[in-house]
Amino acid sequence: MLQTLAPRERQIVDVLYRRGEATVAEVREALPDVLTASAVRAMLARLEAKRLVARRDTPRGIVYAPQVPQAEATRSALIQLVGTFFNGSAAGAASALLGMSGPLPDEELDELERLIAEARKEGRS
Repeated sequence: MLQTLAPRERQIVDVLYRRGEATVAEVREALPDVLTASAVRAMLARLEAKRLVARRDTPRGIVYAPQVPQAEATRSALIQLVGTFFNGSAAGAASALLGMSGPLPDEELDELERLIAEARKEGRS
């Protein structure tokens, strides 16, 4: 569902993932463009209606937090990215990522090899 968000809504959700939770003022400060507090509140209300954000009262005021686990949001975004830009090819996406990252430390190469071996073992090859 996160992949269908408007760009500004996505920015707000990204702020909440980075911070864990935030007030309207904190979200405003973290956004790249200046928005009014009422505009941020309206977008947070829409995100709450979509069940992507929840709010709660705290001593510092109302805070908002993401409701979709970040791992689920990341997976959803990656599926859309791979489908859109790499014709669904995870290998194509991985190749592009490796090509833009420069030399990888041995620990990261070892982790990639481990993940490939695990995928082969699970029959995902």
